[in-house]
Amino acid sequence: MTTHEYRLPDPGEGLTEAEIVSWHVAVGDTVKVNDIVCEVETAKSIVELPTPYAGTVTALLVAEGETVAVGTPIIAVSEGADASAPADVSPETAAPPPAEERAETGAELPDAAEPAPVATLVGYGPRERQSVRRRRRSAPAATQSEPAQPEPVQPEPVQPEPVQPEPTQPAATVRTLAKPPVRKLAKDLGIDLRQVPPGDGGVVRRPDVEAYARRISTPGAAPETASAAETVAAPAAASGTGGGRETRVPVKGVRKATAEAMVASAFTAPHVTEWLTVDVSRSMELLERMRDDRALADVKLSPLLLVVRAVCLALRRTPEMNATFDEERQEIVLKHDVHLGIAAATPRGLLVPVVRDADRRPMPELAAEIGEVVRVAREGKTQPADLAGGTFSITNVGVFGVDAGTPILVPGQTGILAVGAINRRPWVVDEEVVPRWVTTLAVSFDHRVVDGEQGSRFLADVGALLEDPARALTV
Repeated sequence: MTTHEYRLPDPGEGLTEAEIVSWHVAVGDTVKVNDIVCEVETAKSIVELPTPYAGTVTALLVAEGETVAVGTPIIAVSEGADASAPADVSPETAAPPPAEERAETGAELPDAAEPAPVATLVGYGPRERQSVRRRRRSAPAATQSEPAQPEPVQPEPVQPEPVQPEPTQPAATVRTLAKPPVRKLAKDLGIDLRQVPPGDGGVVRRPDVEAYARRISTPGAAPETASAAETVAAPAAASGTGGGRETRVPVKGVRKATAEAMVASAFTAPHVTEWLTVDVSRSMELLERMRDDRALADVKLSPLLLVVRAVCLALRRTPEMNATFDEERQEIVLKHDVHLGIAAATPRGLLVPVVRDADRRPMPELAAEIGEVVRVAREGKTQPADLAGGTFSITNVGVFGVDAGTPILVPGQTGILAVGAINRRPWVVDEEVVPRWVTTLAVSFDHRVVDGEQGSRFLADVGALLEDPARALTV
């Protein structure tokens, strides 16, 4: 029998670690090459991980919710006649022991002279090598000529009182069905998904987690709904200051990456923000006419689509806004293509997926692509490559009913436009005050690349195109 340990591959984009969100297989399952075995969450996205090996899963080496470094063994797959006999998986062996523990227990170590394989998203690929069996910590050291055999599992003596399981005990063979955003919510609230009663079809959904959180955090809860394990996992804990209550949410994954990126951007690029309030009544009228066009019947039309078109046209006349600053070489790099980032609020935090070649796409295709990248982002399925390479970004804070905001640059980009809510407001037209559709635009730019004159011209161009869409014919 040959046993392969699949190590966490490099997800790309310079990432060094990932969290095991959910296992799609259990010990004893049979897998084929490229079968999805788990979902991992990086600082940018959730990635489905395929296995490069075929055989029987003999061990899950990392528990759900655990963050491990690239190169860490996460699953063992055996092939051969004995592959159907799964290895014993216990809390002690759920994660690989440190090197010093392996030395103490006599676990075999790979040959130091053997070159390390290069990790990729699909793993190392099948490779024939000597089987490496992970030992139990209590097993005595064995010589190389006598490989250790797994000890038979002895039944535990009956305890006089039932023992509650530890809340952190991994369940290698029990899977809770839930989507990644739901798992993220439970993890942020400190809730063990295995304790949450599932809904229809045995799937745990967001309302199930929220209801469970309210139940275990309610004072005076019934004993059967507030066990010791649940009390430890309760999201609201006494703060010790006047009996107050608080919830602590770990900052990691996308939120951690966003926080680090925003701090780096704010204190690296000198931001300048300019504001412009615009009458967009003509754009709203155009949008209504487009909705009556049968050729666009299947296209999801929104004011954001017209904003995107206006931005792409304005970037032609102010190319400095579609640029980046090369710190090392002290050069301004003007981008010839517009790869537009669209900020999207998701359950995992703020993501900015990129619409490639936004300036060259026809209106229906552009609308479909914007809708698709936002949908994928909200479902937590955006891949790291889809978040990279943007040259300019738009954030639509108006969908939250906000009039405007000061946007922070996406690292590596020179400009970002914030679009506020479009509301009916009093406006002066031909010396009369009339109700008009009005919005506020705010553009931030890197003052190392863009001067005030260039930034102002760009913002005025976008505003003019939204105020009178017919101007697009003259650009």
